[in-house]
Amino acid sequence: MKSLEEMKAIRKKISSDINVSEKGTIRIITGMATCGIAAGAGAIFNKLKETVKSQNLKNVSVGQTGCIGVCQFEPLFEVFMPDGTRTTYVKMTPEKAEEVIKKHIIEGKVIDEYTIGSEKALDQTEFYKKQKRIVLRNCGFIDPESIDEYIAMDGYFALNKVLTEMKPEDIIKIIKSSGLRGRGGGGFPTGIKWELASKNEADQKYVCCNADEGDPGAFMDRSILEGDPHSVLEAMTIAGYAIGSTKGYIYVRAEYPVAVKRLKMAIDQAREYGFLGNNIFGINFNFDIELRLGAGAFVCGEETALLTSIEGKRGEPRPRPPFPAVRGLFGKPTILNNVETFANVPQIILKGSDWFNSIGTEKSKGTKVFALGGKINRTGLVEVPIGTPLREIVEDIGGGIPNNKKFKAAQTGGPSGGCIPAKYLDIPMDYDNLTAIGSMMGSGGLIIMDETNCMVDIAKFFLDFTVDESCGKCTPCRIGTKRLFEMLTDITSGNATMEELSKLEDLCHYIKQNSLCGLGQTAPNPVLSTIKYFRPEYEEHILNHKCRAGVCKNLVQYRILEDKCVGCSACSRICPVGAISGELKHPFKIDPQKCIKCGECMKTCKFSAIVKE
Repeated sequence: MKSLEEMKAIRKKISSDINVSEKGTIRIITGMATCGIAAGAGAIFNKLKETVKSQNLKNVSVGQTGCIGVCQFEPLFEVFMPDGTRTTYVKMTPEKAEEVIKKHIIEGKVIDEYTIGSEKALDQTEFYKKQKRIVLRNCGFIDPESIDEYIAMDGYFALNKVLTEMKPEDIIKIIKSSGLRGRGGGGFPTGIKWELASKNEADQKYVCCNADEGDPGAFMDRSILEGDPHSVLEAMTIAGYAIGSTKGYIYVRAEYPVAVKRLKMAIDQAREYGFLGNNIFGINFNFDIELRLGAGAFVCGEETALLTSIEGKRGEPRPRPPFPAVRGLFGKPTILNNVETFANVPQIILKGSDWFNSIGTEKSKGTKVFALGGKINRTGLVEVPIGTPLREIVEDIGGGIPNNKKFKAAQTGGPSGGCIPAKYLDIPMDYDNLTAIGSMMGSGGLIIMDETNCMVDIAKFFLDFTVDESCGKCTPCRIGTKRLFEMLTDITSGNATMEELSKLEDLCHYIKQNSLCGLGQTAPNPVLSTIKYFRPEYEEHILNHKCRAGVCKNLVQYRILEDKCVGCSACSRICPVGAISGELKHPFKIDPQKCIKCGECMKTCKFSAIVKE
């Protein structure tokens, strides 16, 4: 078991290794999260180690880290020099990595064309400078497979503090006064949830972590687990002490193999150091954590379905009340928070509730991590103070919309959320403001859309997902979402009437009011928000059989402009169904009855003679 003095010694030694200026060494770290590995970071990491060894560079260390945050630049690595300069090399190959070692490390010449931009370092870019990192404080900086590097960043010092200096009720008081709300989507006050569980007497209580991140486009929790798994273990142990629990479970998606691997390593390391197990830090407190792998069911992100799945049963929701804090896992008092919520806890303990309370808005404290994706120049992982305007995230951090297109909408909360139209681009991103306009914070997926997106098709996409993921336990969700999807299909096919649009809205409200769990209750949100803010598009689909974005194939026609067609026959030769005919050097024509709207002719034409209407 590691004592406080031993932890301080580790922190002193390892922090000097990480902060290379103290030792006059050079540090290279490669982004080895799922995104980086998929882009080829493994080969680059190996090449860096191989080259450093072959060049006998004794003063250079090569390490790995989790998600650095700039997805569009993967694979990448960063060089930290003794003089304090930091250089971010992006879109790397093994050959480029070897060149960086020889020119930058050995000769001292930065290869400008391989860097992230004119700033050369990620922390100098607008993408990074506008962020405030609490949850992601260690992601992209420490080796997630090293408990010593976590300790060097004050890891497990919060656990030591609560166990040796505080009573359980003191912890709950700090979490309550901090204003921390659940980051899984609902925004329920974390301290109140812990307090409810602590007051319920039982021979066994449980602390559970929801790492079943299922929203399309969301990767916040995965990145935290891959980049800083010990922060979650430490927080769960603190929660266990606060409510009187000795057992914790992390329910993580089996589709996250890197996160699962690093969680297993972190649990083994924490047990070895005595941060999990019996008599932690020499006091009479026992706590341990196990992993449970989810099978990919979106409904298991709902708290009661998740707990049912941990019990080994089919993942279906249970009626509430009773709530899990009263009767949860195996019928015992249970608290369930998601990964991001837990990752805030150690910093709140170390820095105090007043510090955390000073960040964010009056009712929404702290920061929020967003997975920024879609039609945006800079995709990636973003952490900003809650209340940051959407415009600042889109334009300043995200770099705006590509190809000079206009911002049309932002989808928050995934299938459970809603679309924010351009007129609300300046809205502060917090729980209450988003709820007021028919959207929600959600777990943090933030999908940006431009004028080439059809909002009816977007609603249909999310309903298709929800239909597949409904557990089928309650009729409003099982049957209702299927009917919603069929109605949306009729609209996008040009086969609907205005009466059907009215029925669509009525069914949405019925499903929201009568579904058993949060999945069904929020499933209509993408439909209702798009009808509310983009109703003219629905009416165009129904009345004019027109899709202004040109996305709905049944409502689109391709036409050849006679004055631009030179009769080269390229379009005719590429057409897979023979829908284009004509004579060489004369304008060709498209038969709309045969055309399957694949768009290959338009891609092939070099004279811009084919238009989509």
